[in-house]
Amino acid sequence: MNQPDILILANTIDPEEARVAIVENGRLSELFVERMWECQKSGEIYKARVESVLPGMNAAFVGLGDGRNGFLYLNDARGVKVQQNGEVLVQVVKTARKNKGARVTARISLPGRYLVLVPGGRDVGVSKRIVKEEERARLKETIRALDTAGYGVILRTASEGVDADALADDFERLKTLWRDIEDNAAKQTAPCLLYKDMGLVGRVLRDELSSEVSQIVVDNQEEYDRVADYLQRYSAAEKTPALGFHRSNIPLFEYYDVEKEIDALLDNKVWLKSGAYLVVDQTEALTVIDVNTGKYTGGHNLRETVLATNLEAAEEIAWQLKLRSIGGIVVVDFIDMEPEEDRKALLAKLDEVFAADRCRVRVYGISQLGLVEMTRKRARADLRSVLTRPCPLCGSGSRVLKEDSLALMLKRFIRKVFLSGRAEAVLVDVNESVAAYAAQVYLSLWEETFGRKIFLRGRPGMPLEKFRLDLQGSLSSVESRVELMRSRGDTSVVYRTTDP
Repeated sequence: MNQPDILILANTIDPEEARVAIVENGRLSELFVERMWECQKSGEIYKARVESVLPGMNAAFVGLGDGRNGFLYLNDARGVKVQQNGEVLVQVVKTARKNKGARVTARISLPGRYLVLVPGGRDVGVSKRIVKEEERARLKETIRALDTAGYGVILRTASEGVDADALADDFERLKTLWRDIEDNAAKQTAPCLLYKDMGLVGRVLRDELSSEVSQIVVDNQEEYDRVADYLQRYSAAEKTPALGFHRSNIPLFEYYDVEKEIDALLDNKVWLKSGAYLVVDQTEALTVIDVNTGKYTGGHNLRETVLATNLEAAEEIAWQLKLRSIGGIVVVDFIDMEPEEDRKALLAKLDEVFAADRCRVRVYGISQLGLVEMTRKRARADLRSVLTRPCPLCGSGSRVLKEDSLALMLKRFIRKVFLSGRAEAVLVDVNESVAAYAAQVYLSLWEETFGRKIFLRGRPGMPLEKFRLDLQGSLSSVESRVELMRSRGDTSVVYRTTDP
């Protein structure tokens, strides 16, 4: 099997939002999104204050600062004294989401490029994805030759084939980092943040960079410099991908046709190449996927058609769960198959397609109702919850893009307008709620970024995701246009940073 050609695209030109796309053989395979308002990210380390201990739940709530609490299972704090008003070092393992606070642990771990350092641990473990026994033995022997007293070490998948010097350098870097965290903790009072994990691009490179990545493209100069420095530090140990800086007037994600794929991943219907399709329904408790033959009429007989559709669907389901970052319980209603050998073939296919998934997937077989039940480890928030929210106007379970998602779409639209000419000011028609939100939260920041004046006209009934350029030109011409609308009785609200 040919190795996939993988491209990493880092869209960090906007301070309000960072996005990293992984494109595999020309198709979007993963998307990471981080907003500047987000907090309590996974990996952060806090000196926390114990707010309350709940013996009945074998847990405690700990204050992380700024009124935020984390939930600590006492089983994750063995050997650590947890008492009300006491202090404890904790690390966020699950980011706060929906109505749940962050989940934290007192078992600290610091991930590096090749290994994970576990202060207070003793064991040396190796990633299960490294299957060759001789390589596993080599890695363990290499680490045990180092001074690991007081530390546990887990060798990551990226450590396979890496020489002893590179592993030792990574180990020493992490030890130095932990000593700095301990020193900082001794000086600070709780609650306080002690350590913030790498930025989004850094975390993606740490976790996803491999010999299969052929190129990294960045659209922000500061981020470009950081990525170049990162690649230089690890270039001796592994193949270094090409690094490019995107300078085109066409936005990075549009240039590589990623933007339209992002729009499509929010749809619940996914078409397969054969003409069959999936219906993906996410609920609070689980995700249900229905497989349909659709336009696919198959080959010689019904049995072949059903099996071919189910096998194709299995591949796409693995792709969609990873792309949409769906975790938890997943139930798939494949097309019914009576022959036992066809059922076995389907289960074997599922084992094959999920083998490469970084998040552990367990397939529990086919139930008496003909449903395939599985679980996928939840590593981060699913993209639906990151980008959308329940529709405020209906109770049908439909969802709409969040205000921040819409505002950033608007900013990207305005950027393209400014890049297409030298207009001093623009007047843009926007849905009234989007215009009000963008004006209140972002407008002054955008004008500072672009060095131009922006007028947003809120239009009742205009689709949330649609924007229309009414006028671009000199500031006086746009102001005249606004005054003319008012004189003609236009009651729509025009938002600007200062009154005319």
